Amino acid sequence: METPEDLIRCSWCGKDPLYIDYHDKEWGKAVSDDRILFEFLILESAQAGLSWITILKRRENYRNAFAQFDVEKVANFDSSDIEKLMHNEGIIRNRLKITSSISNAKLFMQIQQESGSFYAYLYSFMPANQSIQNKWETHSQVPASTELSDTISKDLKKRGLKFFGTTICYAFMQATGMVNDHIESCSFR
Repeated sequence: METPEDLIRCSWCGKDPLYIDYHDKEWGKAVSDDRILFEFLILESAQAGLSWITILKRRENYRNAFAQFDVEKVANFDSSDIEKLMHNEGIIRNRLKITSSISNAKLFMQIQQESGSFYAYLYSFMPANQSIQNKWETHSQVPASTELSDTISKDLKKRGLKFFGTTICYAFMQATGMVNDHIESCSFR
């Protein structure tokens, strides 16, 4: 039986317990629940220009600030909600990122109406509507973006989504298991 010391992890998670827990329990695992997809849309967009651990450490604050990631509630945030968020020290207080979260929520709901779910929309881009299981030997082989993340982010940008370029899109795809980028030797693959 493997002991915790025997486990091999992707090198990016280092030794931070929060990162390790996220790596072991969430990263690369397929998500079909639109609420969780919306959560990652908010979090990954907030991460633009920052490290993921910066956002991960604030995740619970984001959950509370953004109505438990209830897309309908966030879509209805108004100027008073924006001002409250701008004074919330538990999140990244960037007005453009905050206002884009609200407009992105409205677009998320439009996509749900058009496609039946945000999940169905995303997987319409995927080969055979399935997650991609990559086979990397080292983390240095993992790309920051791909043609697929280019395509998805361009479509979302055309629809008006903000803070979701190809690199953020690929990080979102990794986080939600659209692609499995755990290295081959990772115990959590």
